[in-house]
Amino acid sequence: MSRTRLTELYAGVKDSAAILGVPVSQSRVLPVLGAYEDALDDALVAFRVATNKRHEGEFDCRFTVPRTIDPYARARTTGLYVESGHPAERVLADVEAVCPVDSYGVDFGVVGGFRKIWAYFPGDAYQKLSALCDLPSMPVSLTENFDFFAERGLDDKVDLIAVDYRSRTVNLYFADFPAELRRPDAVREVHRAVGLPEPSEQMTRFCANSFGFYATLSWDSPKVERISFSVKTHDPLALPGRLGPKIEMFARSVRYGLGDPKMVYAAMTASGEEYYKLQTYFRFESRSRLDLMPSADAVTPAI
Repeated sequence: MSRTRLTELYAGVKDSAAILGVPVSQSRVLPVLGAYEDALDDALVAFRVATNKRHEGEFDCRFTVPRTIDPYARARTTGLYVESGHPAERVLADVEAVCPVDSYGVDFGVVGGFRKIWAYFPGDAYQKLSALCDLPSMPVSLTENFDFFAERGLDDKVDLIAVDYRSRTVNLYFADFPAELRRPDAVREVHRAVGLPEPSEQMTRFCANSFGFYATLSWDSPKVERISFSVKTHDPLALPGRLGPKIEMFARSVRYGLGDPKMVYAAMTASGEEYYKLQTYFRFESRSRLDLMPSADAVTPAI
């Protein structure tokens, strides 16, 4: 990426964060962009805003990285991440040893800096949860909850995995999941089954439009930490219920990706915090794997 293009991306991050009044830490952002500068020309770049307490005062950016680059090794060698010996640091290598990886992604905050790496599996080759359970670095909570996923037809539908190095958690993303899991009664049952608080009526209506969901696991608890349902739409403000003033203001004000689809997530945490996330695009790639995901604009909600 030329310095001019990198400067343009940094300006886009700064302008978008300013909508929410979030100051950008140049010392946190530029090292991340610089570390992966050779990947950014062709990267899909997204901005994300969330309404939960953890993201208060933060604004996230994420971009894709080709499989020819090892994103974790790059994070270490450029000083973005210093190893501590935690099992999370071995997850990507263990996954790569048994699963095909199509591409990667990197996530950072404009205040907190480098945070997360995801590994995308090929779009036509979802991976088996049972294979991931056998990895030595994987949290025991995955094995503890394997039956929960398998009984709902999700064992062979793992689309990608993400490692959050700051919170030391793993996200498992499931796509093409059974339509009946989108029904309000099924959404409530899913939360009860893993010991999460029951979602609100607004959240169950939202989930009726979803195409996938992800679960968050940690090494500190045998339980599922969080469940989040994903919806793709061109008009997030037309979705059922209110997404909150923070997201609504950002959706109306962001200058980039106006004609591109958006991703909206509804999440419930073990603490009972129900919140929403909006992902918009600074640079969207048509015919990408996201472009192939079903849109709520053309989906009949499950009722």
